[in-house]
Amino acid sequence: MGISGKLAALTAAGLLLSGLPALAAADEVPRTGFEQSNGARWTTTAEEHALLDRLSRKVDVSQIGTTVQGRPLNLVRVGRGGPTTVLFLCSQHGDEPAGREACLIKIRDLAYRKDSVPAGTNLLFVPTANPDGREANTRGNANGVDINRDHIALETPEGRAAAAVIRDYQPDVVHDLHEFGPRPLVYDKDVLWLWPRNLNVHKRVHDESETLSRSYIRTAVESRGLTSGVYGILVDPETGEPTQQIAGDGQERILRNTTGLKHSLGLLVETNDAPNPGEDQPAAARRRVASHLYGVSGTLGLVKERRGQLEAATTISRVTAPFDRGPIYFGGADNETPPASKVEPNPPCGYKLTAEQYAQVKDKLALHGVQSRRDGTGRLVALAQQARPLIPLLLDARADFELVQGIPSKHC
Repeated sequence: MGISGKLAALTAAGLLLSGLPALAAADEVPRTGFEQSNGARWTTTAEEHALLDRLSRKVDVSQIGTTVQGRPLNLVRVGRGGPTTVLFLCSQHGDEPAGREACLIKIRDLAYRKDSVPAGTNLLFVPTANPDGREANTRGNANGVDINRDHIALETPEGRAAAAVIRDYQPDVVHDLHEFGPRPLVYDKDVLWLWPRNLNVHKRVHDESETLSRSYIRTAVESRGLTSGVYGILVDPETGEPTQQIAGDGQERILRNTTGLKHSLGLLVETNDAPNPGEDQPAAARRRVASHLYGVSGTLGLVKERRGQLEAATTISRVTAPFDRGPIYFGGADNETPPASKVEPNPPCGYKLTAEQYAQVKDKLALHGVQSRRDGTGRLVALAQQARPLIPLLLDARADFELVQGIPSKHC
């Protein structure tokens, strides 16, 4: 699509004129600071807290943690109850604010229009996953840690809070909202998306996650006249064919992969943070937020249309994990064959930890939902449990981000 055609499509979609879906009158519903300024500034922390306080009369708002600098980490729950749960984790990187704005708007709209929640669905939002980073407009948290590289080590309060929510609610989908800096011609779609690439993710979960990305997020975005593509892949500007991968691998510590290993559909959605031709900064900000709202609608579309396939994928993954005897992969991805040294074709039945090792990691194992039992003076973590896909990546010396190096055991 040429520049003029793209501008026309954006105008038709309402992005260049209003930027956001239609809202009720201002005297009927609260508005975010972003909306009040028509995209000229982001919602402040104080405005967010005031909004959530008002919305708490209609939805459940609870505190799930506290940041390094003492700011609350909040969880918002909306829905009618039922078997399906979707978690939206918004703006893990503090300098990527569009996802947070989209989540605040969506929470408000759900609170005032309950019929937009799919029947039988619970929606969870962590509206600001990195409050200290958002306040400082930094990628990392107050200690400079990238939260989206902390979903194995769980060194940050933000990472620990997210792990506890995933453990306690066992969501069927985890939708992670980010932004990216484009490269002209070769990496400049409006929206990029990606599924879990880690090879230990159950095939049903992997495939349903890819369906979510390709058939639902892509459709939701492109039907509004925007462009989209696979995250991390540079393309030839003439042919559109992939030429290089610069991001989006199978690292288990990244949320979309971690959640896949925990039997949830993992989804990364990234919006382009640079102005398109003809956009000033407020118009670009409105497009960025609207793009995320379209992505959210794509996820809810899958829940409505493929609930059976979604529930089958996550349930089969969870139920069959304790009985899996397949290989373990310590590297590679669904588009990268791992070297033989990174494949264990005959996994142990568990890992032995010394008392000292267990004391060091027991809280993190609990947050990951990993069970263990006494073994002499130490502990044994058996693979025959729901956390089986994750355990070797936490405790094996061959893993890239292991917590401790346990001793593989053939006898459990």
